[in-house]
Order: sequence, then structure tokens, then C-alpha cells
Amino acid sequence: FLVALSFSYLSKILSGTIMKSSITQIERRFGLPSSTVGFVDSSFEMGNLLVLAFVSYFGAKLHRPRVIAIGCFTMALGSFLTAMPHFFMGYYKYETTSHTASSANLTSSINPCSLHQNVNKSLLDISQSGKKLYKLSSAGCEKEPSSYMWIYILLGNLLRGIGETPITPLGIAYLDDFAKEEDVPVYVGILHTIAMLGPMFGFLLGSLCAKLYVDIGFVDLGSITITPQDSRWVGAWWLGFLVGGVTSFLAGIPFCFLPKSLKKPRETNKGKTSHGLLENTGTARKTLPPAKSKPRKCQLIYHFLSDFYASLKKVLCNRMYFTFLCCALLQSSGFIGFLTYKAKYMEQQYGQSTSKSNLLIGLTSLPPVCIGIFLGGLIMKKYKMDILVATKFAFTLSFFAYAISLLHFFVGCENYMVAGKTVSYEGKPILNPENAVFSECNSDCKCASDVWDPVCGDNGITYASACLAGCTASVFHNCSCLEVSSSWTGNNSATLGQCPKSDDCSTKFIYYTVIQVISGFLFALGGTPAYMVMFRCVQPELKSLAVGLYTLIIRMLAGIPAPVYFGALIDRTCLQWGSTSCGQRGACRLYDSNAYRYVYLGVPAVLRGPSYLIAIIFYMLMKKHFQKNNSKPIENGE
Repeated sequence: FLVALSFSYLSKILSGTIMKSSITQIERRFGLPSSTVGFVDSSFEMGNLLVLAFVSYFGAKLHRPRVIAIGCFTMALGSFLTAMPHFFMGYYKYETTSHTASSANLTSSINPCSLHQNVNKSLLDISQSGKKLYKLSSAGCEKEPSSYMWIYILLGNLLRGIGETPITPLGIAYLDDFAKEEDVPVYVGILHTIAMLGPMFGFLLGSLCAKLYVDIGFVDLGSITITPQDSRWVGAWWLGFLVGGVTSFLAGIPFCFLPKSLKKPRETNKGKTSHGLLENTGTARKTLPPAKSKPRKCQLIYHFLSDFYASLKKVLCNRMYFTFLCCALLQSSGFIGFLTYKAKYMEQQYGQSTSKSNLLIGLTSLPPVCIGIFLGGLIMKKYKMDILVATKFAFTLSFFAYAISLLHFFVGCENYMVAGKTVSYEGKPILNPENAVFSECNSDCKCASDVWDPVCGDNGITYASACLAGCTASVFHNCSCLEVSSSWTGNNSATLGQCPKSDDCSTKFIYYTVIQVISGFLFALGGTPAYMVMFRCVQPELKSLAVGLYTLIIRMLAGIPAPVYFGALIDRTCLQWGSTSCGQRGACRLYDSNAYRYVYLGVPAVLRGPSYLIAIIFYMLMKKHFQKNNSKPIENGE
């Protein structure tokens, strides 16, 4: 059962990681702002919310392995549904001035400046309005089916969340019921360590998919003018979901052949088995009212609901459990938003490609977490930690990890040097980019302000388009705006794409990675003891419900809103929005790196900080409660 459960954990986390690693790709492919794509990501939690409480309670009364199997098959279906839009949409069309040129039947010899000046007056009017920049002849383009295809991703993610529901509460409770008491922390450590291979494989797979162009196999890659480093690049995001769907389907097969119950170790028979988890336990029989005849269905449902309400009240009225829940909620809110946009942060802050960001997360951030989780379980077993020692151990390590993570504020990079956005055309910082898009050097070109087809000048400054750089040759030579740069005396030419970040930024990225590794390891080291603390602060017969309720509340109050409000705050730092084929606002192309850093790092810091004050209260309640009882808290629960 442990082997099968570990593989199911791996598959569910693999699929979840593929979603996280594809966030930026989906955002660009469907032209969505970060807040909307955060809402799509949180639909997984909504699926959990729909059925989690009832699956945790009523599922425990059924054949648990088979319920888990059904969940795995549902996850597979959700992954396939998520990938489906790719096969029904048209080819990806990124915004570029070459598209505008071809739509006006212009030759490639036309220079970027004259393209917007006097070649086609109607083209100029349309491009300046920003309403129909690339689709001049498609009436009613807002009604294109592809405009709403992202809804299928939301529904697939929702379905995957429903399928994932029974795995954790039923699987962990099954292990806890039939394993020796001292072995449970080790089993949980093994389970979570193997499960952490899921994010590793997920981010590595996401890295590979991000390198492949979204329409690979269907278009001539030689005609693609953008690279994976470009903010318009979209990788083969759909491929990862197909792999995740197959993995989830395979994970469900072993559970079809596992028994409803296992032989219990003798020493754990007393006070160990969870209420309602075994059909043949005396405890479960006592809760059923005696009846001379077979009870009717409505009476059975009434009994289940009343029993569920009584159990729910017991769990929520447990002050230790409630305090632990509040602490975990603040921690989770910070972590979920942080992890959702981590790859994107590495792209915007340190100039990494989506592919490289996913690769580095898989190779540097996750292995220390795996080792920390496993060592935490071993340490708990070796030193036979009671619940008070485990509490101190977990929260102390978490606080040290939090303190070290604050160093991230000091290893950020400066903004990209983009003329008219972050610096003036002379190369000096500007405070109000809205009034600085145009300059005298490009005033004769009559450029569109909302086009994002960047070129990198030889002076190290990025220009939003060759037209705004004042280039008068199709190969981006004789760019007049390079001449006004106060410190530049070289060639006045440019190359396609953004200028890279400075070498100093590469050094800071190394520091960022080291801080991430250390803080991640310390937090994970206390992860297993913290997880076991939650088990031991409720009555044994309520373990399954406690885990399910914990997961439900974390999903509802942290998993659903965190990606949305993180994304909304990140959207506020955008300096240049892209345009969809209909001329509507699409995904962000350029962010204010400094503002992005303060939002991305500041929100988790503000959320996690107060949780440690609650942790102190939790420890005081635990100490006060268990000092009254000389008996073992693990055996006697509350």
C-alpha cells in the first residue's frame, strides 16, 4: 500500500507541478493577465473544496483503496481535458511588426520607420488605435472560439482537483491505522520524499516542453523570429499534461487490487484504529442505533449527517487544532503564491528563460526539500520525539528558514533598460514612463505605442520596436535614437530581441539560489514533525476528518485566493502589455523589476510573520494540556 500510495502522490504532484511550470506559457498563449491565470490555477483547489469534506468522512467508511483508484482515474481525465484546447485552436500568432508588414502586402525591404509613416495610411490609423493591429479583415474576432478555450483548462484543473481529493486523507489514515505507531513518521517521511520526485520530474518536464515551440510539428520553425528568451515565446505546454494524464491513470491501477483492511499489529490495537475506518470495529458498531429491521435509507443518511456534524464540532472546538490551523493557513497562503509565480519571478528578475527557470527549480530547489523531509522523519523516529519536542523542533526550524529567506530582498536585479519605459532615450532613469514613449529621435516615424517587438541597441538599451529606435533600414541599421544616448559613440545598429541583464545580475542570481536552497532545506526538515503534530492533537477516531478538514480549509482560504491576489498585485507592476489578435490587452511583456520584487517577496513575508506569534500560542496550549496528563498524548489524543 505504501508503494502504491507513494506512486499516486508522485503522479498527483507531477500533474500539479506541470500546471505550475506552465503558468507563464498558458498566460501568453491565451493572452491572460496574471490574476486570471491565477484563478485558473486555483480551480484545482475549487475541485477539492467541492468534495473534500465528504470524501474524507464518508470515503473512510467505504473501500478506501478503490476510492483512491477512482480519484486517480479522474485526475487522468482532468489532465487530458486540460491539454485538449491545443488541438482545437489555431496556430499561435505572436505580435510582431513583420505580421503588420505582411498584412499590408509590403516587401521586406521597407524600413521600420517608413512602415508606419507613409506607405499605408489606413494601416497607420488602425495600428495607432490599437484595436485591430494584426487582424484587419476579421469581423467579430472577439467571437473566435479560441478566445474562450482557456475555460477548458479551468475545467480540467477543477476535475483534477476532484480526483486528487481522496488520496491524502484516506491514504494517510489507512497507513496510520495499520502501521506500528513508531513507524508512522518514517512512512510519512518516505511518502513525502518519494512524492517530491513529482515536482522534480514535473519541473524538468516543464523545462523541456518550454524549449519546444508550442506548434512544433505543425509550423516551419525557421519562420519563427522569437527565441525562448523572448517574453512572447510559448512552449509546448500541452505536452506535459498528456504525460501527467498517463501517469495518473497508471497510478490508479494498483489500488484496484488492494484489500479494504490489513492485519493490525497487536501493540497498536488499543486506541489506534480510527472511528469509522473499519467496518468490523466495535467502535463503529456502537454508533449505529439498534434496530430490529433494516433501517431505511433516509434514516441512514440522517445518522451519517448528524454523526458528521458532531465530529466536525469536536474537531473545530479543539483549541490546539484550531490554533495550528490558523498558523498553517498563514504559512500556506505565503507559500502557494510564492510557488505559483516562482518561475515567472526568475524570468523577470534575473532574465532567465522559462525553460531554464523550470530546470533550475527542479535541480536546485527541490532536492534539498526532499532530503529535509526524509531526514525530519528519521530524526523524529531516532530521538522518539514526543509531541511537545516535535512542536518546538518544527516551528524553530521554520522560523530560521523564514529569517534566511528575507535575504532575498537584497539580491534583486535592476530593471531592464527599456527606452521610454524604465530609462529615457538618453539612458537616464525615468519616473513616469507613460509620457516618455516617444522622443524627437523617432518623431518622424509615426510609430505605434502599443507594439512590442523589441530590438537591442548596440548601446545596451532595449527599444520596444525598431520603429521606436528610429531604425531606417530593414536590418536595423541607422537607428537615430541610439545617437542621443549620452554615453554611446559606437555603431547605430540594433538586433532583434531584448538586451540581456548585466553580469552583476548573474552573480546575484547565484546568491538567490543559495538562499533558496538553505531556507528550503531548513523548512522541510521540520515538515514531517509538524505534519505529525496535527495528527496527535485530536482524538484518534477523528484523524481522518482532521486531515481532510485541514486540507479543505487550506485549499479554500489559501489555495484559491492566493494565486489570484498575488497575480493581481503582480499585474500592477506591468510596464508594457501585449496585444491579442483582436487588439485587446493580452499578457504582460515587461514588468517593473523593483516593484515586482517587493510585491513577490513582501506579501509572503507579511503573511508568514504573524504565524510565528500564533505558533507560540499553540505551543503554550499544547504544553498546558499535556502537562495535565502523564499519559502519552499519542495514545490518548485530546
